[in-house]
Amino acid sequence: HRADYDAEATALVFHKMLQKIAPRDILTLDDLPNIINKDDIHKFGRTYHINLIAQNREGLKNLFKIVSYANTKYFYKGEARILRSVLEKLRENILISSGCYQSEIFVESRYVSENELDTMIDFYDFVEVQPPVCYSQLIDLGDFTSIEEIKSKIKYIIERVKSRGKIIVATGDVHTLNKEDEIYRKILINQKVPGGGRHPLNRNNIKNIPNTYFRTTEEMLEEFNFLDESLREEIVVDNTLKILDLCENIEVIIDTKGIPFSPKIKDSDKETRRIVYEKAHELYGEELPEYVENRIEEELKGIIGGGFDVIYLIAQKLVKKSNDDGYIVGSRGSVGSSFVATMMGITEVNPLKAHYLCPNCKHSIFEIDGKSISETYSSGYDLPEKKCPKCGSLMKGEGQDMPFATFLGFNADKVPDIDLNFSGDYQSHAHDYTKVLFGEDKVFRAGTVGTAAEKTAFGYVKAYLEEKGITNFRKAEIERIAKKLVGVKRTTGQHPGGIVVVPDYMDIFDFTPYQYPANEKGEWYTTHFDYHAIDECLLKLDILGHDDPTMIKMLEDLSGIDIKNINVGDEKILSLFSGTEVMNVTPEQIGCKIGTLGLPELGTDFVINMLLETKPKTFSELVKISGLSHGTDVWNNNAQDLVKSGIEFKNIIGCRDDIMVNLISYGIEPLKSFKIMEFVRKGKPSKEKDQWLEYAAIMKEHNVPEWYIESCHKIKYMFPKAHACAYVLSALRIAYFKVYYPIYYYAAYFSIREHDFDVYAMVNGYDKINETILMLEKKGYGRSNKEDSVLGCLRVVREASSRGIKFLTPRVNESEAKKFKVIDDKTLLLPFIAMDGLGEIVAENIVKERNIKEYTNIEEFEKRGKISSTLIKEMRLLNMFDGMDESSQLSLF
Repeated sequence: HRADYDAEATALVFHKMLQKIAPRDILTLDDLPNIINKDDIHKFGRTYHINLIAQNREGLKNLFKIVSYANTKYFYKGEARILRSVLEKLRENILISSGCYQSEIFVESRYVSENELDTMIDFYDFVEVQPPVCYSQLIDLGDFTSIEEIKSKIKYIIERVKSRGKIIVATGDVHTLNKEDEIYRKILINQKVPGGGRHPLNRNNIKNIPNTYFRTTEEMLEEFNFLDESLREEIVVDNTLKILDLCENIEVIIDTKGIPFSPKIKDSDKETRRIVYEKAHELYGEELPEYVENRIEEELKGIIGGGFDVIYLIAQKLVKKSNDDGYIVGSRGSVGSSFVATMMGITEVNPLKAHYLCPNCKHSIFEIDGKSISETYSSGYDLPEKKCPKCGSLMKGEGQDMPFATFLGFNADKVPDIDLNFSGDYQSHAHDYTKVLFGEDKVFRAGTVGTAAEKTAFGYVKAYLEEKGITNFRKAEIERIAKKLVGVKRTTGQHPGGIVVVPDYMDIFDFTPYQYPANEKGEWYTTHFDYHAIDECLLKLDILGHDDPTMIKMLEDLSGIDIKNINVGDEKILSLFSGTEVMNVTPEQIGCKIGTLGLPELGTDFVINMLLETKPKTFSELVKISGLSHGTDVWNNNAQDLVKSGIEFKNIIGCRDDIMVNLISYGIEPLKSFKIMEFVRKGKPSKEKDQWLEYAAIMKEHNVPEWYIESCHKIKYMFPKAHACAYVLSALRIAYFKVYYPIYYYAAYFSIREHDFDVYAMVNGYDKINETILMLEKKGYGRSNKEDSVLGCLRVVREASSRGIKFLTPRVNESEAKKFKVIDDKTLLLPFIAMDGLGEIVAENIVKERNIKEYTNIEEFEKRGKISSTLIKEMRLLNMFDGMDESSQLSLF
């Protein structure tokens, strides 16, 4: 080691630094802060740990501000940081304490003078010291030579704190509850920190990680036995109680009794009523049928009376904006059970009883010959054609027969949960529109906390044992330890579509701090608390992304057809669910006995088998299928057995609403019918047996069949009928194109729904496609996830090929990045993204460069398109460069 060389090198570096700052008028050390960007100051200098305790509600709000700023503006290198100056501004009603071994007081007590340490102590409301063993890792690091030296330092800190008139408190730096939990913390410390880096205690030279469990008072007193008894009592017991006396009991999560704080919209009740009645009159005429008006008034009484009209209006504005921008919105959950939601355009599902409606003169028919149409038909889409007796126009069938109670409860006392499916392409615009409606500082993504799953926890334990060279743990012991680690926080994230709305008379700090999801800077903040913790405090909008609206948008753009004009009761469309004849192919050709491959929610193997067993021919039967396929223990060992035993399919339970409607028809009072429905749909009959016996007795008294009661008993979860109706409506609209415009259907399907392709098989025709399918099927459980995905895609490709549709290899100067291009009514051109290994970014860059100037040779394409040599080789094998020159160089010979 040559100190003179070190000094020379340092002098040269210092000289360089002086040269850089000289032109900036930096003459003294005091001038240096002037060149530091105030927004970057948190990135420099030593950081210390602190503890903050809110003394009351105002302090909690300031604490939330500090946590928010630390996790966003001042977040750096995986650490939440806060400037001392910001802390000073926000410290009112907050107690600031020094923290653990990484605190300013403990660290600097080893280096600074007594006076300097006293000045540091003055910043804090109280100072903490921990049992000497909690600092033991500092011996391994060489900061201390022994526990005795650590004890001496603790005594020194206590002396200085007391001399400044500050409170000194003995704390445990607690990380685990029990002494024996030490192993779990060691395993977690051993893991890589999400986002990179290691835990500060995960260093090779640290041999002893302190056991910082929750010590009892007696244990804490014993840990400080090197102090006088009175001093021990003071710092362990008395001063702890002093801190307690300085704080009020705080309700961190506000108890709202289940009713969240909602935004206010001026005259929202009048606006809701206006929109509803305008639409009702537009559809049902100036003089509304008594049944229609009564349903509207019944719903509005509950909606406006409960203050839920604002929630309806917000949903209406979001859906209208999407519709105005050209994208339909699908409804989820039970919102389709609300006729008010239908009239406001929130959902397309009409929950009234089945009826005829004239689009011309607005005449409606709910009864024929004194008998309610709903006694025969449960869906208006199943009604036979009928001409209007008033004007002669062809009438439309409407109504799905769903009680309002399934959405807001029997007494309209449930907070409406309006979940909406926006196009995946439009979802971000819908999210951004909430900022326009409420203000950027009033909307936040619903935050989530990601925890360790069982498999991950098992991996933690295995990795720890391997790294430490421990080989004597049996599998059962590893599994026992892993179970204790399940549920430990790993990272943070965000709900896929949840937006939390803060009313304008409050701010986010009344409820939660905020941060970035997974600490990655973005356009949206998320709630720091998992949104489930505050879901009764704030309104959450579920603005989800879904493929159906995207696919429908593409089908409308390709065909010019308005999907709202499609007759979903068309016999040809419905015939897809019982055979393949309408597509002019045989079941053998497409490897399926019916024509539902690729249809959303109705094309999986599970649902196809269900369709084959039930042979549905109507919209209402398809709704029942959707309910059965999404429920738990509704089909398997239940409805499936009933169908086989000869029970008519139309009579079995498919959706939760069926129970209430059916029981009322047996003469059971509506409220009791509602309670039984709620009890059954939540799977309670097998758990709360006494209550179920009481309900079953009521059903028997009213002659409900035994098989029906037993079916209810088996159910664990039931799907809402409104959601099933929305799914089936969307599926049938898409099925319309499959029947009448197959080229558009397959173009949209492959563009939107599939992501893994086998280009070689696709472009080589039916025989090659079929051969590849058989090869993949033969692998069985040996298939990878990607091969499963390719197999699913190829089955639909085979169907398209059997219908005479050809697939062309991607073309350099013609293919689109992600969408299949219609060449003619029998030909589709593959997009670039169909190629294995060619991602979305590269595909879009190819098209972006081509829009500037077409590619004239392979060399240029490779360079401008930023294509790897591996992909170029693959493209050559597929003849993608048909006739294109190798380069721009001219040959003279």
